[in-house]
Amino acid sequence: MREGILANLRQLSEKLGLSQTTISRALNGYPEVSEATRQRVIEAARQYDYEPNSSARRLATGKARTIGHVIPVAKHDMINPHFTDFIAGAGAVYSQRGYDMLISVVDGDKEAETYRALSRNRRVDGVIVHGPMAHDERLPLLAEIGLPFLVHGRTLQAEDSYSWVDVNNRRAFREAARHLIALGHRRIGLVNGWEHMVFAQRRREGYEEALREAGLEPDPALMSSNEMIEPAGYEAMKRFLMLPDPPTAVICSSALPALGVMGAAREFDLMPGTGMSIICYDDNLSFLDIGPGGMGLTVMRSGIREAGRHCAMMLIDRIEGKATPSQMLLEAELVQGSSTGPPPAALVAGKTSADR
Repeated sequence: MREGILANLRQLSEKLGLSQTTISRALNGYPEVSEATRQRVIEAARQYDYEPNSSARRLATGKARTIGHVIPVAKHDMINPHFTDFIAGAGAVYSQRGYDMLISVVDGDKEAETYRALSRNRRVDGVIVHGPMAHDERLPLLAEIGLPFLVHGRTLQAEDSYSWVDVNNRRAFREAARHLIALGHRRIGLVNGWEHMVFAQRRREGYEEALREAGLEPDPALMSSNEMIEPAGYEAMKRFLMLPDPPTAVICSSALPALGVMGAAREFDLMPGTGMSIICYDDNLSFLDIGPGGMGLTVMRSGIREAGRHCAMMLIDRIEGKATPSQMLLEAELVQGSSTGPPPAALVAGKTSADR
């Protein structure tokens, strides 16, 4: 395959009497090629149905024209719909900007070795780091080996020391809790993601901040930290509702655990909005519309596909030496649905269908 591609470029070079490098630079828009030569090359490429591929681009630029995503299987499930939608957003930008994508799924203990190999073999021009931890060892590693990177999310390291795109998770969950408190709720549950991840830590902090502002002491019995999947949401909500003083409202970390929360609530004859208020952080997933236009939930909306686009654009701009912000903090917006309302009198009194 490689010989055929090079032969095609070589043939075009011979027909035009120009070097392969000049042809590649002309087709990739490099300014040192005159406009007359560029137009001559473009017309010939059209005539002979030649389109430069990644091999030709690497020849012209010395770049891989590829962005890497290293996914440690111990930290990230490839069927995770959040990752799939992120990649869809990023992939659209890669296509527009003429970049390929390399996804490497590795064992957790092979991650550092994989980054070093990608840099050493020049297989990628940069990488996007997923699932940042509080003090993430990948950041100093990537800085040491000189591989450009951008983090989807933030760590607890100095925020001005690396490039990132994140959502204001603390504010999102503070606003969600404030909304429920304003409706009269005083027992509010939290179905969170794993709190060794910084985004989940910040979400709990925002939730607790809103409670304390209202003179309410956070109750650990009303908090759950787990995978953001439907069974985890179901088990957390079922446990909440078995308490002597159950919640009248719940904030969910994402659409999938919210499905489990609703399933458990229905088993207690509690319907969203009338029997139990539910707010869900909404990544605006392509395959599941849980918000007002779909399943009707009140959501804190910030699309993960859009985050993928921002990450891809910012990293490519940095690789290409273009002026671009190093950090971007996105805000989630409260979108009112039918799943929130004042607390029912029966639940305020600590009653559910399980003990009536």
